[in-house]
Amino acid sequence: MLHWTRWETFGFLAFSTVVVLLYDTLGLTFLNVPWTPVALIGTAVAFILGFQNNAAYDRIWEARKIWGGVVNTSRTWGMKTKDMVTNEKASVPVSEAELNEHRRILVYRHIAWLTALRHAMRQNKKWETFGLHRTNREWAKVIHIPEKVFGIEDDLFHYLEADEWEYILSKNNKAAATLYLQSKHIRELKEQGLIWEFAFLELENVLEEMFTLQGKSERIKNFPYPRQYATLSYMFVWIFLILFPFGIVPEFAKIAESLSNDFSWGWCFTWLAVPFCTIVSWVFHTMQRIGTVGENPFEGSANDVPISSIARGIEIDLRQLLEEDSKIIPKQFPEENNVQM
Repeated sequence: MLHWTRWETFGFLAFSTVVVLLYDTLGLTFLNVPWTPVALIGTAVAFILGFQNNAAYDRIWEARKIWGGVVNTSRTWGMKTKDMVTNEKASVPVSEAELNEHRRILVYRHIAWLTALRHAMRQNKKWETFGLHRTNREWAKVIHIPEKVFGIEDDLFHYLEADEWEYILSKNNKAAATLYLQSKHIRELKEQGLIWEFAFLELENVLEEMFTLQGKSERIKNFPYPRQYATLSYMFVWIFLILFPFGIVPEFAKIAESLSNDFSWGWCFTWLAVPFCTIVSWVFHTMQRIGTVGENPFEGSANDVPISSIARGIEIDLRQLLEEDSKIIPKQFPEENNVQM
């Protein structure tokens, strides 16, 4: 945390040192802001930061619950496609190999849906400003986001037939297009009798749940924390950080003057305002930055919901369900600097 905020901390240290020099050493005592209004502003800013951080945490937690639902629904989809695609109601039974191929296509297309959805969640929005800060860019270099490293075209190619791959890439909402193909496929299987009516309705209900989860995830991605609150919070914090040293240094100077009557070193007490101002400024600014970073839980920061790892974990589960060779099943994305993406 200290490394993440080091540049601002150095700035607060330098600014408070300059204020003490001007007030105490150069005797510019007119640089004095009454402490009462500064304290009132600080109290208001504390409430605003509390509201912002609560809202940011709610967005992160809701995003995590949504993707927890994606995990459960994905496992349900794998289980039902494996058990419901059968010859039981078929007028013209097909071979077990053909049934397995239908199951594989349905599962692989679901993995394609996960892939398209996580790529959509990682797309940059104008209000996502994580990468504008210097230390955030430093973090981005040491945590490799899979969606930034591999393009969606290459990722989808592994799970789809060529015609479906071209069809999905031609659509704006690739995840939704993938679910349309799923619905079309199970309808065709119903017409062939490879899925009976009740099983068809069950699978359609699972697809409906996927649309619901996708819509919830898109809602968080496409509707930011209200900008009026974010902007005012940022402005109010910096107003307080600028005024704070001018309000607190005179208070320390009064104590120093009182101590000087009894102790020869009493004049030094004014300089304790420097570390005090730095610590208080660091606390307020860090809370503001944490709230800002937490507003967008899919942006690609170290504190994001790890949708890449979640999607890869689902893929591993589903391909093991298909009893594929472990050698061809991809490994989980590695943790980098104790961060899962």
